[in-house]
Amino acid sequence: MDIALQGKAEKKLIQLKSNGKFALVPDDFEGVVPKVVVKEGDHVKAGDALFVNKQYPEIRFASPVSGTVREVARGERRKVLCVKVDADAQQEFTDYGKRDVNSLSGEQVINALLEAGIFGYINQLPYAVSTNPSVTPKAIFVSALRDKPLACDFDFEVKGQETDFQTGLTALSKIAKTYLGCGVHTSFENYQNVEINVFDGKCPAGNVGVQVNHIDPVNKGEVVWTIGDPTVVLFIGRLFNTGRVNLTRRVALCGSEVTSPAYADMLVGEELSTLLSNSYDASKSVRIINGNVLTGKPTTKDGFLGAHTSEITVIPEGDDADEFAGWIMPRFSQFSVNRSYFSWLFGKKQYALDARVKGGERHIIMSGEYDRVLPMDIYGEYLIKAIITGDIDRQEALGIYEVSPEDFALAEFVDSSKLELQRIVREGLNILRKENA
Repeated sequence: MDIALQGKAEKKLIQLKSNGKFALVPDDFEGVVPKVVVKEGDHVKAGDALFVNKQYPEIRFASPVSGTVREVARGERRKVLCVKVDADAQQEFTDYGKRDVNSLSGEQVINALLEAGIFGYINQLPYAVSTNPSVTPKAIFVSALRDKPLACDFDFEVKGQETDFQTGLTALSKIAKTYLGCGVHTSFENYQNVEINVFDGKCPAGNVGVQVNHIDPVNKGEVVWTIGDPTVVLFIGRLFNTGRVNLTRRVALCGSEVTSPAYADMLVGEELSTLLSNSYDASKSVRIINGNVLTGKPTTKDGFLGAHTSEITVIPEGDDADEFAGWIMPRFSQFSVNRSYFSWLFGKKQYALDARVKGGERHIIMSGEYDRVLPMDIYGEYLIKAIITGDIDRQEALGIYEVSPEDFALAEFVDSSKLELQRIVREGLNILRKENA
């Protein structure tokens, strides 16, 4: 299903002047328990490690900029929230040396990514977490198809960076057989050293988990590495082509509340006030989302660009809505999946949806709602019930190793039971991962 929202970014690039405030957030890397390796006041170069994965200390996470460590922000029980860095006026880079990927082995590629602190951007199935070098994948899947509402156009991002993208793909192919998933109207057929698969369908055809399910499903005991954020391939390609860590990514500023939706080049961890300044009417109540409307996280202007974020979306909050007669109105300007509103009579149109859930949590209705928006060979409703009841054997039989929370994002949107399906799936995966450890 495609949700047509107002405020898609126009394919023009706006120039930003950074305020020099950056932060790397461990929560952007699912499954990583961070151990900070810098102290406040330390000076780091772009590419130096800020924290490592406590369980696998060889997995480092690189600073996007050179500068001074301003703060290691902590929350409850001293959980590391982020490591903040004030950027230098003149940037310095750690030099890891240019390398010809064609002459490298898979082990050498992995070691280079570990050394430079960008290996942690690669995820895995099962469990949909940041992977580790101790497991050998049967395959690597890269999705270059972004089809979430108002998604950043990767064709526009990769333009002019095709060499880096090819280098990144070649590097991955040294580790295991690599599959590249793309859409029908894209120009990815010329890339080499990968198997290209074209997906023709609506959201969530771009989900890497959906692509894995259709090409080479994950069985118990198997591991595949996944890159659902194709910009990560550019990070890898730049490392080998330049010898430097360059975490620049193209971000779509979008949403119905944005005055002039457009694109901007930003570094991972850059403070969002750089992008959001004067971009929307501050007098209105809005929801700023770090990511897209289905899988993104609420943030503020003082937040930081996520490690895998390709959109910053601004939509109405909806807490100031005052509707006469409430739900009983025909609602000609609001989207409905099941034609509950009369807006379906007007054909294809774009909607300015707000962040309201419009209802409270209630009992699961076995209506087949999930199956209509979950193009995978699993029974979504039964899997959710098995996770809620904690029946691990049934979860395994129903295919939990094949799914990630984002696969249930659309199901959560259409769910008449108003359940937080992505949270439920994440908790189920975490429990299973702990049980199998």
